[in-house]
Amino acid sequence: MGLKPQGKSRQTGETMSEIDIETARKVAHLARIAVPEENLPALAKELSHILNFMEQLNEVDIEGVEPMTSVTPMRLKRRADGVTDGNIQDKVLANAPDAREGFFAVPKVVE
Repeated sequence: MGLKPQGKSRQTGETMSEIDIETARKVAHLARIAVPEENLPALAKELSHILNFMEQLNEVDIEGVEPMTSVTPMRLKRRADGVTDGNIQDKVLANAPDAREGFFAVPKVVE
């Protein structure tokens, strides 16, 4: 991949990476976004900043920290998992333009 050493990380001393223009072009292609040629250097620089930020996050000591789903402790409301509306097959199929043997009938689309 087109990563070039950029400098040293502040805490760990590991080298940080810089994405080259060819890699930015490939990322844009994979993301299915059209990036004009003159904007590729700026995209490469922005992707490098994102990658370097992710490397900084890897430096954070998370030993003993529980994963969380929200910044506020809360639980989702739950409801009983039960059938609330059933045995109305005839009513549902009454709206169908074509129903056979208790199912919606659709035209054949594959030969």
